[in-house]
Amino acid sequence: MLGGLVRAGVRHVVLSPGSRSQALALVAAELEARGLVRLHVRIDERVAGFTALGIGRETGIPAAVICTSGTAVANLLPAALEAHHAGVPLLLLTGDRPPELRGIGANQTTRQADLFAGVVRSETDLPVPDELDPAGTGAQTVRLGRVAADAVAAARGTGGRPAGPVHLNVPAREPLAGRIPSWLVASAPGDVGEADGSDPGAGEPHVLARGPRTIVVAGADAGPAAEELAHEGAWPLVAEVVSGARFGRALVHGYRTVLRALGPAVQRVVVFGHPTLSRETTALLSRADVEVIAVQGPGERLDLNGATRSVARVRVEPGEPDAAWRAEWLRASRDAAVDVSPPAPDAAGLASAVPHERLGAIQAELEVIRAPVDRAALADAVWRATWPHDRLVFGSSRLVRVADEVVGGKRIPVHANRGLAGIDGTIATAAGIALASQAAGAAGVTRVLLGDLAFLHDVGALLLPPEEAESRIQVIVGNDGGGTIFDQLEVAGVADAAAHARVQYTPQAVDLAALAAAYGWAYRRVTTRTELDQVLTAPHPGRSLIEVPLPR
Repeated sequence: MLGGLVRAGVRHVVLSPGSRSQALALVAAELEARGLVRLHVRIDERVAGFTALGIGRETGIPAAVICTSGTAVANLLPAALEAHHAGVPLLLLTGDRPPELRGIGANQTTRQADLFAGVVRSETDLPVPDELDPAGTGAQTVRLGRVAADAVAAARGTGGRPAGPVHLNVPAREPLAGRIPSWLVASAPGDVGEADGSDPGAGEPHVLARGPRTIVVAGADAGPAAEELAHEGAWPLVAEVVSGARFGRALVHGYRTVLRALGPAVQRVVVFGHPTLSRETTALLSRADVEVIAVQGPGERLDLNGATRSVARVRVEPGEPDAAWRAEWLRASRDAAVDVSPPAPDAAGLASAVPHERLGAIQAELEVIRAPVDRAALADAVWRATWPHDRLVFGSSRLVRVADEVVGGKRIPVHANRGLAGIDGTIATAAGIALASQAAGAAGVTRVLLGDLAFLHDVGALLLPPEEAESRIQVIVGNDGGGTIFDQLEVAGVADAAAHARVQYTPQAVDLAALAAAYGWAYRRVTTRTELDQVLTAPHPGRSLIEVPLPR
């Protein structure tokens, strides 16, 4: 099975140890020894699942995640759900007891063959190996190779279906381990090729007439195509910070403010990706009087107003653009733009021979240096420190919404688990992205910006085997001692203060420095913008945790 996956293009295997999956694990180790895959071992199946998810997000090729039977399989469900909703390729290989031990109370056994039903692109409950090939001749490799090739194709997206998770349930009878037969392991990797994500019914691109007053909205995972269409149509571009499209001359800064002012005049919206970060965008896409054209992306289809047209591709009809429409949006964009970066030093004042001028400039510079970091400054600093060879991962915390409000345009690779927008698995996903993006000695740093609760929810992802090479990864935690995102929701205005703090804000006082030391991560606590800029831009030999205290 694993040999077939390698021939079909799989290059990464993530596994958690267990008894019933030991044969798969040993074959994976042999594949690593032969240089055919990169193997990543994680003791926690939830961490393993999100690590594989991160690899799939970065490469577009599924990683195979291996686990044993029982509750281990259930721990893969959060990653599988995110992969399903976000359209990320993922392969789940779950060890299992043989059919005769299911449903009779056997240890560590449940009905896991259909555990991911409704989420996976395909699922196969394989026969036990001795039923596939009773004589042990290796004839099973033909059948398993076909199953493996089909699984990889389904995970990458075939026949118009989006990419997503695939489940292969692998039962085994005792003995569970033995010598690895020579025919069992692939001898050479296959050609990855292109994913068949075509839609046979798509036909020609949908033609966008120039008449309606149009904007382009780029949600999570929209990619550069949204900016390209906005440029082609000369239409305003509303791009979330997690879209990968937040750049270009059509970009609308401070888009929430602009949408409140100019949104009522919009007649048509072309949507790429999955918008989730602002109520203004959701309200616009929910209006019955707005024509919504949703360009199919990697995740599930969008239809907030019940009349959305879903298309595979779009193009703009020839003709003159509505220059007045675009100019109105760009004027509003200039007025709404936010700049929270520190002011430049007063060079003339610092060089002045007039004492009060020089002292005033020095005092102003000291105030900048000593200014504490707030959420806007934190988001701005991380955004400015990141470049195209880096990767930036946002957690589903308050900070991603702050970043969406304040940072400017910049063409950098951005990731976020916005398929379901859960806080789980953020660090593990980033670790997978770092592993994939830094393969073969590639430059760059993977930065993760998240809140303290999202960090603590995935703290197990900090545990990495000493045998594996360290990735360059910075986990930047905005620590305000709890879930302040709930302070911005309706519950904060109606709940008893003590009850709200206990069950929504959920205060915590964890010593992050001690956690970092326990897991072997470098640690820095920074309180000023100057310190933060220095830490973010210093050389990055490996793993570091940066704590930024924030007020509630």
